[in-house]
Amino acid sequence: MLGELPMTTATNLCALACAVLQEADPTAKIAAGAAVAEAWRAGTICHIGVCQPPLRPARPAYPELRWPRDMPRRSTSGQRGRTALLHAIAHIELNAVDLAWDLIARFASPDLPRTFYDDWISVAADEGRHFTLLAARLAELQAAYGDLPAHDGLWRAAENTTGDLTARLAVVPMLLEARGLDVTPAMVDKLSNAGDLRSANILQLIYEEEINHVALGRRWFEWSCRRLGVNPVDHWRDLVGKHCKGVLKPPFNHAARSQAGMTTIYYQSDA
Repeated sequence: MLGELPMTTATNLCALACAVLQEADPTAKIAAGAAVAEAWRAGTICHIGVCQPPLRPARPAYPELRWPRDMPRRSTSGQRGRTALLHAIAHIELNAVDLAWDLIARFASPDLPRTFYDDWISVAADEGRHFTLLAARLAELQAAYGDLPAHDGLWRAAENTTGDLTARLAVVPMLLEARGLDVTPAMVDKLSNAGDLRSANILQLIYEEEINHVALGRRWFEWSCRRLGVNPVDHWRDLVGKHCKGVLKPPFNHAARSQAGMTTIYYQSDA
């Protein structure tokens, strides 16, 4: 059963998206987001509206957030290692929920077609379902989200792109989520080889749905580039260089990236 719409007197999409962002409890956040998605699809929400989303979404007291460099190395060895891995992915998925709602609230504009909101509301609902699956699996392993520290790198990337929709699309779905396509198959294999098929199946489902998320990011990035009159590949490389440190390194999941429409001309050097 879906939750109720967030507690707000407004009925426009942006205000409701902001209310989801301001909900600290993960379970309540996911339920509120699912209710907004259902209301949007049913036509109950008729106006886009405008709002000023928080710079950072509300978060529970735990997990403790650390810099990525301060996080311990993860392993799939033993139940403790698998629990740590699932906890880390649950944290990524919760951030992904907020990233989708923040994208909607922060960049809402009369210039954006309805299909933009359709797509990112669908992504938000997917990410919420992913978190719920992972939280349930953690419970089966006698653990819970918040039991372990987590890194804050994803939201820092969002903060770097608060003023530019095209940059947000370049960095979040087309860089960070695309990297998830690169690394997830190996995690699925390790979990399967360890006999943890339930966890492996959850990660496989997430992987398959994330291909579509990267595809949507690429589609709307290229749409935005056409409006700006810029070459999407060159602009993507410029934005990634501006907002992210380091160089993209293999391994790359060429098949999954290609399925998302993100061909090698984006991410491989010409050299």
